[in-house]
Order: sequence, then C-alpha cells, then structure tokens
Amino acid sequence: MDLIPTPSHTAVYSADASFTLGPRTVLVTGPGTEEVAQWLRATVGAATGLPFAPGDLPTAAGADGVVRLAVDETVPGGPEGYRVTVDPASGVRITGASPAGVFWGAQTFRQLLGADAFRRAPAAPGRAWQVPACHLTDAPRFGWRGFMLDVARHFMPKDVVFRYLDLMAAHKLNVLHLHLTDDQGWRVEIRRYPRLTEVGAWRERTKVGLRESPLWDERPHGGYYTQADIREIVAYAARLHITVVPEVDIPGHSQAAIAAYPELGNADVVDTTELKVLTSWGVNPNVLAPTDHVLRFYEGVFTELLDLFPGTFFHIGGDECPKEQWRQSATATSRIAELGLKDEDELQSWIIRHFDRWLAERGRRLIGWDEILEGGLAPGAAVSSWQGYAGGIAAAQAGHDVVMCPQTHVYLDWRQSESPDEPVPIAHARTLEDVYRFEPVPPQLTPDQARHVIGTQANIWTEVMDSVRVLDYMAFPRLAAFAEVAWSDLPASDERDWADFERRMGAHYARLDALGVEYRPAGGPLPWQRRPGVTGRPKDGPPPIV
Repeated sequence: MDLIPTPSHTAVYSADASFTLGPRTVLVTGPGTEEVAQWLRATVGAATGLPFAPGDLPTAAGADGVVRLAVDETVPGGPEGYRVTVDPASGVRITGASPAGVFWGAQTFRQLLGADAFRRAPAAPGRAWQVPACHLTDAPRFGWRGFMLDVARHFMPKDVVFRYLDLMAAHKLNVLHLHLTDDQGWRVEIRRYPRLTEVGAWRERTKVGLRESPLWDERPHGGYYTQADIREIVAYAARLHITVVPEVDIPGHSQAAIAAYPELGNADVVDTTELKVLTSWGVNPNVLAPTDHVLRFYEGVFTELLDLFPGTFFHIGGDECPKEQWRQSATATSRIAELGLKDEDELQSWIIRHFDRWLAERGRRLIGWDEILEGGLAPGAAVSSWQGYAGGIAAAQAGHDVVMCPQTHVYLDWRQSESPDEPVPIAHARTLEDVYRFEPVPPQLTPDQARHVIGTQANIWTEVMDSVRVLDYMAFPRLAAFAEVAWSDLPASDERDWADFERRMGAHYARLDALGVEYRPAGGPLPWQRRPGVTGRPKDGPPPIV
C-alpha cells in the first residue's frame, strides 16, 4: 500500500477487495475524537468532495457505509498507537489509544485513499474513492519525532509555519522545534523588551552564500511573530498533535539581542553600542555577559514565552559560545572567582544550571545542544546531540534524556549529492538513502541507557534558504525518510530494505506533488532549483562519525 512511515503490522484481505466511499458515507465519532472528525472533513472531505455527514451506528444502515472514529485505551503501543480496519461491506474503523492515536490513524487513512486525497479540492469530481480492504496496527518507536526550523537566519512568515505543521502531521512528526533567535535576528515579540523586535528583528543586508562568498543581498531582511501569532501557531499545532518547542539561544548566538540592548554584551571588552544585527554567518565572538542583569533580562524573556508555549521542554541553545571575550573581561574573571569556578566552561555551565533550576521551579525542563555538557551538565537537563553521537552517548550514560540529531546524518541543510548542480553545497553529501539508514540509538548504549534516547530530530538551518521553495528542496524528500526512521521500528541500518522504501517513495512523490511541495527530484535539481555562482562549502569524502 506504499505507506510512509511503514506500519508495524499490515494485513491485506484481498488484492481486489476494497471499500468505496460515497456521498452518504457517514462519520461516526466516539468521545474524544471530535477534533479528528473536524480535521477529516476539512482535509479529506475537501479533497474528495464528500461531506462525511455526522451519524451514529443505528442510523448508518442506509448509508454508504461508515467511517468510525473511536478511542480505546487497550490499543497497544502507548498513547499514539492506532488500528485501522477497512471492511468492504461496512466501512472504515479508526481506533486509537488516545485522540493522538486516532489522528495518526486518520493520516494513514488519507494515504490509503491515494495522492489526490492530499489536494485542497477535488481534482476529478465524481470519481470513486476506494480504500483497500486491510487491517493495520501501528505505533511509534519514539515519543519525540522532531523537525527543527531555523526562522532566525531567514524569517519564515507564519503561513509557512502552518504549511510545515501540515507537512509534519502528514508524516507523523510531532515536535516542531522553532529556532527563534540568533545573531542574525530575533523573531518573537517580548512586550517588556520591545527593542528586541524593533531593532533585533531587522538586519541591513544579507550575505548570499556562506561567509566566503563575495555576494550580498542589499535588501534589509527581517520579521517576527507577535505573541498573538505564536498563540495561533501553538493552537494550530496542538490540533495536529504537534508540540512546539521554542529555542532562545544563550549565551552565544545572541548578537541580535545585544544590538537591541547593548548592556547585555561584554561592554568592558568591546563597544557593544556599535554592534548591529549580524549580516553574515558563522560562529560569532559577541556573546552575553555573565552578569546578574543578563540573568534577570532572560528570566523576563522566558516568563513571557512560558505563557505562550505550554509544552514541557524549553530549548536554551547553549551551542557555539566562544569564550574569548570572557577571558578578556574583568567582569567575567571576577564572576569566576566569586563563584569558585575553574574556568570559562564552568561559567557557561553556571548560566545553564541557573536556568535549569529556574525552569524546573516552573514545571518545565531545559533542553540544549550538546555543548551544555561542557563544564558539567545541569541535573534536569536534556541534550540535543548535534555534533555527532558522542554528546548523546555521554548524556545517556549519565542518566540524561537525549534527542539524537547528529549533523552527520540529519542536518537537512547539507547537500544532497556530489553533483556540482546542487545549490549552495554545504558539507558532505547526505542522500535520501543516507537519511533512511540513520539509526538514532547508538550501539554503545545498554538497554537502560538507550531508554534515555527519547527521540530524534531532523534540523534545517536557513543561512542559504531565503524562500520556502528552497526550504522545500532541502527538506524533501529527505524528511519523509527521516519520518520513517523516527516512527517505524526498523531493523539495523545496514539491514533496511532501501529498495522497498525507494519503491514506496514512487507513490509518496505523488502525494508531495498534490501538496505542492517543491522537493528535489530523484534525478537531481531542476534548472530553476540550481544556484549557479553561489559557491558554498562542500567537503570531500564521507562525514566523520563522532
């Protein structure tokens, strides 16, 4: 049936047997499934032109069969587990262990209807809509199946975020990690600190390509989400059973904030009043000062954001924080001595530990990139392991939860082939097959340690992605392969049936076409997807496995 992600168990009753939906097919909703019913009418109903009128089982006898939604806590596989049964005579039954499970079952039902079920209106009015007779039982391998979208480097308006939430739901991904702040822009309204968006959300121009490129886009670039926008995004995501995790990067990657409020920077080392929102890329020496004022400032920022993002986890970044300014700063040196710390790494750890306690007191959990291990990891913190497997292994062995997202495997800004036609080629080639063979749980972990790998995530950084068309090209089809890795309980990476996945992708490309996704074709970029003259930074050979 060419499903992606592949279900845990599939039984097809007969190659020729199917259930045909009709104008009088009724939608029977059990308690807790009302929002899934709304989603089905708004998406599958719009694509098929079928009303899916509400009904109940006693009155459904004269209908064209039934699509029935039900919650049954005995469905195996945890709260996101589901079953789909298609009977040629009576219809479709979608049962989940929770409303989330019902929703993921509804996503599978949509795939069973064919690619045209992913359109916004009927492409062929009056056609027959058939579902193959089958029984599916399915549940996810990981509870955190994430996609990180960097909206700081290039701002993506909220309609793009809504579109990607829909695409995530279609692939059963359930965590959107929004990278909201960086040196190149601050993208969320903070009412007590209005200059964060008045100043920090805008840069004068933008480097085209990576730092080595001589090219510039001289147009100012910027944008941000109001708090009303964020509430709308979070509420929309919740209807799709997706949690939005915000990231505010500290103490590095903070020049946009320092440009807005110069007192946040190391003013005893550099003239912070001269700093502007960064227009180029790369690791930046201008980092936050280790002062009480900075702690209070970000407590204020986080207080407003906790009211907007109700999820458990809050991402504080913590990556790529150069320590040169702290080494030169009398303020930082004094703070190290005052706290009895060994060095600047422990000073960064002190900042991270402060916010770990602060968030824990408010019922939240801190998560950060694997540099938060430097100087000692805060007791309750979780780690996003991006530099390879090593940070995640160390964290899991120490009893900390881990989200595996190694750049060597699931950084979707890395180039997709060795071809010179790849646009702005970055790092090593990571093909669709490479992503499909990614294994999130390292073999070095014992079973108890492996349970700390709570999930996995694909990350996309947008330094060279200045439009949603470029974003689509880099994300897809690789995000579909990642979704199967995150959801399905696959064999070891070298034993996976790549040929079967490639075959199923034939049907999935048609779904992406119906959704309007401008993915990278299997044969390479189309002429308009290339970027001649913008060189990038390719690397030779396979990536190091760290």
